[in-house]
Amino acid sequence: MGKVAIIGVGQSSFVRQYPGSVRELAFEGFKDALNDAHITTADIDASVICSAPEYDKQRSPAGIFAEYLGLNPQPTFYVESLCSSSSMGVRLAYSLVESGLHDAVAVVGFQKMSEISSAESQERMGRGADIQWESPFGTMMPAYYAMYATAHMDKYGTKPEDLAAIRVKASTYGQINDKAVYRKQVTHEMFSDPESVMAGPVAAPLRVGDCCANADGSSCVIVASEKKARALCKKPVWILGVGAATASVNLAGRDLFTGLQAAKLAAENAYKMAGIGPKDVDVAEVHDCFTIAEMMAYENLGFAEPGGGKELIQSKETYKEGSIPVNVDGGLLSKGHPIGATGGSQIRTIVLQLRGEAGDMQVKDPGIGLVHNIGGVGLYGNVTILGR
Repeated sequence: MGKVAIIGVGQSSFVRQYPGSVRELAFEGFKDALNDAHITTADIDASVICSAPEYDKQRSPAGIFAEYLGLNPQPTFYVESLCSSSSMGVRLAYSLVESGLHDAVAVVGFQKMSEISSAESQERMGRGADIQWESPFGTMMPAYYAMYATAHMDKYGTKPEDLAAIRVKASTYGQINDKAVYRKQVTHEMFSDPESVMAGPVAAPLRVGDCCANADGSSCVIVASEKKARALCKKPVWILGVGAATASVNLAGRDLFTGLQAAKLAAENAYKMAGIGPKDVDVAEVHDCFTIAEMMAYENLGFAEPGGGKELIQSKETYKEGSIPVNVDGGLLSKGHPIGATGGSQIRTIVLQLRGEAGDMQVKDPGIGLVHNIGGVGLYGNVTILGR
């Protein structure tokens, strides 16, 4: 197979309420990526637009964005796989370039969550589950992940304080990430203080501090062929492996005690394609929509044995100085989660790490990075492995 590279990455600031339109929001991440790659729209011969459409008032956003971003008459594609949309978009872009159909593809992810109310947002999240057999009974994202947390606690003796340690780590790096929506310090004491917002109940055993926040934001990843990458880019980052898998929509078809199997299978596929194993990964971004999601990711990706995730966080091995730094940009817990933009933001972080351009968040001399991006409650699993 021919080599495929990422030559530019960009991201808007993630905010609670973006004042402009969705096309203006998308332009922020796109412009950032063009500047990063030192190219113009003339160098891009296709685009992939990614979001979860149930949050958008605009139908068929790909056509609107292609026009606004100056990408007509090049072809444009629309990709949706819930929260993993822009990782799936990068997978599509990789395929388009590797096949020889295109030389350079811009993957633009966006979501303006504030276009609808919080109640409407929760209802739409519920519709990410089966609308016949599950969501009519009131299931919501926190409740689903709370079931996984309860199963993990029951089988492995995981404690609420183990989950709190993940949020404390997230805030350590969220404070120094100028793109993050939540940049305040979070301490263990907040989780035991009944007056603290962090300790507020959501879906037992998950508390407010265990959950990420909605946000508005955009991201952009520019994927190119080896020939174009070497001509245009001084520091291309190569796509070594792309893994994807799915699981049953209904939780009745799952084993809650083994984490997210779609993530595990996607990781196995990506590792095989890249010719590496978990021990070869130097830095990772994982989908921490809830603290238990990051805990399960440690285990599903092979960074820890089943049940061993709690020792990994308590020993601080997933901090910047540890053996496997994870989410040292604050993760979704601090950055926020603008659904369609999240995967692209994660990829941006790893690209910056591999180029040695992550500033205060920089891990020492990483050679291989991994991105784990989940759609829905483990319905879609995407793992992308990148190398210098």
